[in-house]
Amino acid sequence: MSTPRSPEAPPVRLAVVDDDPLVRAGLALMLGGADGIDLVGEGADGTEVRALVDRSHPDVVLMDIRMPVMDGLAATEELRRRPGAPEVIVLTTFHADEQVLRAIRAGAAGFVLKDTPPAQIVEAVLRVAAGEPVLSPAVTRRLMAHAAGDPADDRRARRTHARQRFAGLGAREQDVATAVGRGSSNAEIAAALHLSVATVKTHVSRILARLELGNRVQIALLVHDAGLLHEDEDGTRGSRLG
Repeated sequence: MSTPRSPEAPPVRLAVVDDDPLVRAGLALMLGGADGIDLVGEGADGTEVRALVDRSHPDVVLMDIRMPVMDGLAATEELRRRPGAPEVIVLTTFHADEQVLRAIRAGAAGFVLKDTPPAQIVEAVLRVAAGEPVLSPAVTRRLMAHAAGDPADDRRARRTHARQRFAGLGAREQDVATAVGRGSSNAEIAAALHLSVATVKTHVSRILARLELGNRVQIALLVHDAGLLHEDEDGTRGSRLG
């Protein structure tokens, strides 16, 4: 489903970072002329990202994972620590769960494969600029399953830390966060909890601010870490803390 855009909305400012000049040229050709996107800069390595962002002020950075000096994971971690950082979409040639999970925890809004059809890459950029992650619920579940395979001590430490963070949320915010953790859209959450979509958006914004998270996928991972997804067979029930 495409992301609706107002005709008056300014184009999304996009920067591309990839060490392969042919890939950069292909992405520039593909994305530079796309409706609603303005390609404002290119980089060849993670070490160039800071200066690139300072110079071109992108809304979204399309970031390759594998680069020789500073890879896209380290660059994403560094970039997302900055106030007012642009959103990051990780660009990769393969499904690398561990690396993608690290990128998501660092604040990336999702990932796309390099062989993704051009229209889908354009849609991913527009969605991320609109505040929506580009990880489907199926991919999110797979990443969570990968995290669940970590050593037991690591999982226990993450659960304790996550529960401490969630303790500061109200009961309704925990309900909304748990629904986000299942991959539900704002409209689906609103219907399930008998709220308006606007109220759900407000709750999500508050959750992000209070937990100091960058996007909905990070909420989902923290919900998983806290053990809030004790689902029944149809996957519609969760649990609150306390």
